[in-house]
Amino acid sequence: MVQQARSSQAQDFVPPYPNTMQDTGLKEGFLEELVLKDIFLVNYALGREIAARTLLPFKIIEEILESLKRQLLVEVRSAGGLADYEYVTTEKGRDRARLYFDNNNYVGACPVPWASYIDSIKYQTIRKEKVTPRDLEVAFSDIMINRRTLNSVGPAINSGRGMFLFGEAGNGKTSIAERIVRSFKGHIFIPHALEIDSQIIRVYDNHSHIQVAAGHYPKDYDHRWVRIQRPCVVVGGELTIDMLELQYDYGTRLYEAPLQIKSNCGLLLIDDFGRQRIDHKSLLNRWIVPLEKRVDYLTLHTGKKLEVPFEQLIAFSTNLNPSDLVDEAFLRRIPYKINITNPTEDEFKWIFLQYCQKAGVPYNEEAVNYLIETQYRSGRRMMRCCHPRDIVDQVLNLCAFLQAEPRLSREYLDHACAVYFAAMGK
Repeated sequence: MVQQARSSQAQDFVPPYPNTMQDTGLKEGFLEELVLKDIFLVNYALGREIAARTLLPFKIIEEILESLKRQLLVEVRSAGGLADYEYVTTEKGRDRARLYFDNNNYVGACPVPWASYIDSIKYQTIRKEKVTPRDLEVAFSDIMINRRTLNSVGPAINSGRGMFLFGEAGNGKTSIAERIVRSFKGHIFIPHALEIDSQIIRVYDNHSHIQVAAGHYPKDYDHRWVRIQRPCVVVGGELTIDMLELQYDYGTRLYEAPLQIKSNCGLLLIDDFGRQRIDHKSLLNRWIVPLEKRVDYLTLHTGKKLEVPFEQLIAFSTNLNPSDLVDEAFLRRIPYKINITNPTEDEFKWIFLQYCQKAGVPYNEEAVNYLIETQYRSGRRMMRCCHPRDIVDQVLNLCAFLQAEPRLSREYLDHACAVYFAAMGK
C-alpha cells in the first residue's frame, strides 16, 4: 500500500522510493517477466539501461538479473563498467520471453499495483483544491469573463462536484472550462501503468497529461509515477460509452484507462454535450452512480469488477438548455448550472482591444463603434465573444492578400462581415 508522504506545498503525496522488490508491491515473477521481455526486445542490455527503461532502481534490477541468471534465462555478455554488466537472453530465456509475450506485449515503465493507485487518489482528490477570486482572475486574465460568472465558477470548482456551462455558441464556454485547471495550484503524481491480477492498464497519456519537473521533491521518490499538472481531459462529439470503460486490446492484451481514470484529480470536460453520436441519455445514465457515490465500477475482460474513486470535477458544456437534455433527477446531481451570456457592448469592445493587441492590429474605436452600429445595434444579430477574434482574422487575411498594412477601417470591416456573417443568422 502507498505510504503518505509530506512536502512543503499543499501537495502531500509523494510515492515512496522502493528499496526492495517487496516495496514495489509486485510479485517477483511479474518483475522477472518484465525484465526478461525488455532484454529480449533489444537483444542485449546493460543493467542500468534496463533500470532506465523500467524506471526501477538499479539495485532492484540487479536482484532480478541475478535470479534470471540462476534460472539460466540470461547470461553476462560483457562487463559494462561502474559495477555493471551487459546481459543477453539464453536460448531458454528467449523461449520463456516468447511465452511471456503471449500473456501481454507490455514493456517499459514498471506498473504500479492497483491498490497503491487507489490510495494515491484519496490523498490527491480534487476536493483539496480551494480557489479564491484572485486565483480565478489570474487564470482567466487572457479572456473576458464578468464578475457574475467568476462568482459562479469559483464555488463550483471548490465543490469538487460538477457543473453545466450553457449558453449560445461562441461565448467561450470551452475556453472557460479549460482555464479552470489553470486556477489549480497543486500538482499530482500518476502512474505510467497499473497492474491488477497480472493485467496491465496504461494510464499516462501525453495527450491528456502535462508532465512537470519534480521541483523540490527528493530524487529518491518512486519514478514509476509521473508528476503532472492536474489533468484537463476534453472530449466532444466523438464521445461513446466504450470510452468510459476499460478498453482491452486483444492484439496486445493490454488495457487503456478510460477517460474518468485519466482525468481523476482534475477536470473532465464533456464539450458540445447533447451532440454526441449516441443518445445523450445513455451517457447520463452511465454517470448517475459515480456522481452520486463518487465511485465508479469497471470490469476486466476476465469478468473481475473493479471499484475506482471518481474524483474529478466534471463539466458539461452545451449550447442547449440543460433542462431540455436531462431530467430533474440528473440536474440535482450537477449542482451548478452556469449560463454564459452574450457580452455587453463594453465587454465586446474590451475583447476587440485585447485581440487587436494580440494580433498586432492598431485598435480603432471609431471603426469598432461603426461595426457595432451597423451589425448589432440594428438588431441584425447578437454579439458573441468569438466575433472580435474572427473578424480581426478576416481583416488580417484581407490585408495580407491586398499587401496592405493591417488596420481596422470601415471598408475592411464591411468586407469581413459580408464574408463572415454571410450564412449566419442572429
